[in-house]
Amino acid sequence: MTTEIWISSTDRISEATRKTLQEALEEDDKKDTPSFGKEDLEEIHRSGTEAGLLGIYNFPGSVYATDGSNDKGVMGTGFFNEHRGGCCQLGRGEEGNSSNRAELGAACLALEDAKKQQDRKPVILLSDLACFLSSS
Repeated sequence: MTTEIWISSTDRISEATRKTLQEALEEDDKKDTPSFGKEDLEEIHRSGTEAGLLGIYNFPGSVYATDGSNDKGVMGTGFFNEHRGGCCQLGRGEEGNSSNRAELGAACLALEDAKKQQDRKPVILLSDLACFLSSS
């Protein structure tokens, strides 16, 4: 597949940046760690996102996110925060496409991970699971 990256005609990128972009595009890994730059435009962009409008980027505690995906009838889930991630496979084939048990398990793992940390800070747990959001 051909990929094009457009930049302003008045701007230039360094060879090192071009090489980094090329390597990222050719990477075989299915997942990657989000990268948050500190340049002014990046800060402005993030502040306008849903997370930015909620003040998550300046939150003094730990922010966790959970999600799951179905692979051939078995749900796999995980959690991520800026320092750690964890995953689990909690689904069973007979459960079909339901993500309830698996994603609730990921939320539980994230909260257990936060509890283990030495510097007990407040926690934000981001989830898109309706069952979790309505029950918590």
